[in-house]
Amino acid sequence: MIFTSFTYLFFFASIFTAYWLVRKKSCQNLLLLIGSYIFYGFIHPWFCVLIATSTVVDYFCGLGMIRFPQRRKLMLILSVTCNLSMLGFFKYFNFFAENIQEIALSFGLNMSSTTLNIVLPVGISFYTFQTLSYTIDIYRKKLKPRKNFIDFALFVAFFPQLVAGPIERAYRFLPQIETPRKWNWDMFLSAWPLLIRGYLKKLIIADNVAIYVDKIFMLEHPTLLLLSAGSLAFAVQIYADFSAYTDIARASARLLGFDLMKNFKSPYLAITPSDFWGRWHISFSSWIRDYLYIPLGGSRVSTKKKFALVLLISLGLSGLWHGAAWHFVLWGIYHAILLFIYHRLSLTGSWVPKNKTTKFIAWTVMFVLTVFGWTIFRASSMGWLAFALTFGFDLGLTGNSLAVSLVVLLSVAFYTLPLFVLLFLDRAIPNRKFAHALVYGLAIVAITIFFRENARDFIYFQF
Repeated sequence: MIFTSFTYLFFFASIFTAYWLVRKKSCQNLLLLIGSYIFYGFIHPWFCVLIATSTVVDYFCGLGMIRFPQRRKLMLILSVTCNLSMLGFFKYFNFFAENIQEIALSFGLNMSSTTLNIVLPVGISFYTFQTLSYTIDIYRKKLKPRKNFIDFALFVAFFPQLVAGPIERAYRFLPQIETPRKWNWDMFLSAWPLLIRGYLKKLIIADNVAIYVDKIFMLEHPTLLLLSAGSLAFAVQIYADFSAYTDIARASARLLGFDLMKNFKSPYLAITPSDFWGRWHISFSSWIRDYLYIPLGGSRVSTKKKFALVLLISLGLSGLWHGAAWHFVLWGIYHAILLFIYHRLSLTGSWVPKNKTTKFIAWTVMFVLTVFGWTIFRASSMGWLAFALTFGFDLGLTGNSLAVSLVVLLSVAFYTLPLFVLLFLDRAIPNRKFAHALVYGLAIVAITIFFRENARDFIYFQF
């Protein structure tokens, strides 16, 4: 982690105390900005150079669009080029260099390796998209540029959501930064359930399920049943892990008087692909929709081929955003194919099943398709994936494979129980304060027992 758990708690407690002792908004924002840069540069101080560069470029590009309206497009191009160049170099240089070398070898050309020992700056994918939305919205005349540099710099670097989102929009988050914050007991009290949820999901669910996932996906020849169990386990792990970070980020922000957007809405209850993307990593999926999918034409294009191409580009690039590997791209393309098929069947996000049976069938199909997609996402390489999904396994319905698969499934079911309890609290008894207090009290006890200083990094730190 950027900070260990104890270090982060001490860091946040220090920021929290100083922040509320300082009553002037400008001083609070400056304190948060300094704290955010300390947080981000804790391991590699040069990370701060990158985020500062992105901040300065977009700040002046935003102002330039208003001061020089005839050069608005030039300013936007400068912003997009600068941000995507930094993202492309640090995240994708070696990926493309290796692929160019392999293509050359396939044509009999021997090229020397040009890969570099590049350290991927944590969170660069997130803050790049966040600051790009600022300049794009100014170009579209949906947002006015900000003159206060400290406020804008804090918008880019706000530490609770800096390294793994949610990806906030300028029109939503900047007004909160620019508005004086006063102590609010409702915000303070509402933060603690989120914080407890986050640590419960991370320490009790995600980190324990990850042990089974890692072992299964390290096997060269997993059986079909074992691979299915591993993929189901990863579905639980990635949701618990990523939503945990979001919960902790939102809780930390609330303790400072800010309200970050909700990033997950029970994604595994989705009944169609478009429904899934309206529930999963909402800040990212809505970014792709608003700044890539719709500008390319979206569902309004004239032909089926163009619509398929728009989906392939949008989802293929969203897969590449997750990591510099072809299996991430394939995962995006897989979801693009699902969206296209469902769209052709008129099963879009607005589709409502006729009855409970139809809804259950639709949910079951979508859940299986989603879990299969996580198999692609979690694969160690395209070669491993190709072998595992073709002739590289047996069914595994007998012997040790069956026994191990059942143990994994039962273990995953056990660790998933807290998610069902939380869902029950939210859906069935949202106003039963005693029940909520009891569950969160038990959660604190469990977190205390299972707390480890050397906890795993959040999965999305690598993206």
